Amino acid sequence: MKTNSCPCGSGKTLTHCCGPLLAGDSSAATAEALMRSRYSAFTLQDAAYLLRTWHEQTRPAMLDLNETPSPKWIGLNVIAAQVIDEDHAVVEFVARYKLGGRAHRLHETSRFVREQGLWYYVDGLIDGQPISTSGSAADH
Repeated sequence: MKTNSCPCGSGKTLTHCCGPLLAGDSSAATAEALMRSRYSAFTLQDAAYLLRTWHEQTRPAMLDLNETPSPKWIGLNVIAAQVIDEDHAVVEFVARYKLGGRAHRLHETSRFVREQGLWYYVDGLIDGQPISTSGSAADH
């Protein structure tokens, strides 16, 4: 990945992809765009953005992205993005990362809701199991 490439894997630069969302200059037009920007936020350790885009009913009080060892996010593959209705959507993806020199994959199916025109991450299933909301990046 080029240093100015967006971490979400869109092929665009960060400035022309997730950057404006992370900066608060624009909002995600779709649940998939929000999910991609949240992946980028994880890679850039932007906990404030992650909390801001997490639905208030499921959002943890805090999010600690300073784990040791810290995961190195290395790729995102969106498997499916399904619009349920105009305010609900589901996105299935696989995020690859390295932790302590070992490769891992996070296969998640995430639920999103749109309220007052803004998309929010609600919750999801990792390999069919509910996600813990303890606030650790390893849980999500």
